[in-house]
Amino acid sequence: MSVLTRDALLAEIARGALVLEPYDPTAVGPASIDLTLGDEIRVLEPGGDPIPIRDDADFRLYTRKASLARPYVLAPGETIHGITRERITLSPSLCGLLEGRSRFARLGLMIHVTSAFVQPGVSNRQVLEMSNVSGHPLEIHAGVRICQLVVLRAEGSAVYTGRFSRQESL
Repeated sequence: MSVLTRDALLAEIARGALVLEPYDPTAVGPASIDLTLGDEIRVLEPGGDPIPIRDDADFRLYTRKASLARPYVLAPGETIHGITRERITLSPSLCGLLEGRSRFARLGLMIHVTSAFVQPGVSNRQVLEMSNVSGHPLEIHAGVRICQLVVLRAEGSAVYTGRFSRQESL
């Protein structure tokens, strides 16, 4: 696998192997594409019984949707789900990694807890597991360039058809 640089990213976009909707050409950097935070989040409900961590676990049973029409104050130690505004479509020969932006990481905002991999052949919006590891509350705003997508060329081709292959909302 190899990381695609700006010229290769623009070539893949031009040939339709990498599609971002909406697409902002200014978001393409030297070796990544900035992605923006959408208009809704999912918040883990406090307290209650322990959550069983099993193959059939469903995060929706323990969370609620919230609008980002107004900023959300993310408390220290809290984790929420965000979702990218952009729908990402990758050809079967491309995959990606979601990475936080250092300007926010330096303030204590982690963008993905463990789910950074973007599968080949997807066509969806990406959910972000956002955590505050600082000692200060952080205001989360919709429309901010919150993370970056690093695109890699895969050896061979594959299409992800799993549980989250068609996610469009939280």
